[in-house]
Amino acid sequence: MTHTARGPLGERVAAIARAAGREILEVYGRGSPAATLKEDASPLTEADLRAHRLIVAALGELTPGVPVLSEEAARPPWSERSRWRRHWLIDPLDGTREFLARNGEFTVNIALIEDHVAVLGVVHVPVSDTTYRGGTGQGAWRQQGAQPAQALGAAARAADPVRVVGSRSHRGDSLAGFLERLGSYELKTIGSSLKLCMIAEGSADVYPRLGPTSEWDTAAAHAVVSAAGGVVVELGGEPLRYNTRESLLNPFFVAYGDPGRDWLALLR
Repeated sequence: MTHTARGPLGERVAAIARAAGREILEVYGRGSPAATLKEDASPLTEADLRAHRLIVAALGELTPGVPVLSEEAARPPWSERSRWRRHWLIDPLDGTREFLARNGEFTVNIALIEDHVAVLGVVHVPVSDTTYRGGTGQGAWRQQGAQPAQALGAAARAADPVRVVGSRSHRGDSLAGFLERLGSYELKTIGSSLKLCMIAEGSADVYPRLGPTSEWDTAAAHAVVSAAGGVVVELGGEPLRYNTRESLLNPFFVAYGDPGRDWLALLR
């Protein structure tokens, strides 16, 4: 199996993400969709489920035998997951709150995990028909509609003031403390995995995530950031990894492009 971002697998996964995006837009176009609450109190809509079903079926045909872990499916027990060397990790609709708020800041996330590393990621933005993708050793790319794909690169040197990106729906005291220590900055808040995509495309310098996320929230965009030359690390400096323990919650992390700034010191 090849996991190139621009090769056949990356192109086919991008096509799957776009197809899921069309399912989401069909529901989005009806106005205010109904939502139910899951056990963790997060919302669930028809769009989440339609995208989930399409992606799982398509990946099953594309890579038979490779497990698929989706936010909208039952979690296999750790005794089973701990034996996986490779699996797909998906969030069929990342940013359901943004979907319900009708601000367009929601995405389809599909990642391939190998040996705990996100080696291929596709993030599709249905409203703008924009697709980000990246793979290990293959670079990162952004494509809007039928236009040619453009290569992405994380900002190798932070701007002045520093461009910080944060969550639109989740902001707490820890982020405020980071900003106080940072000095001069500009803060942009946005939903879903678009925050990591901004690091990958160089339109933001740092994304400190000091609140809860799950592995399917980050993996696809993490692969794009890494392929674009950026970094996503836990607050201890270790790379963010996947499927390493029973819990599917990520530790707090920071994503950035400029390796010359000691971002972690500002977070400790």
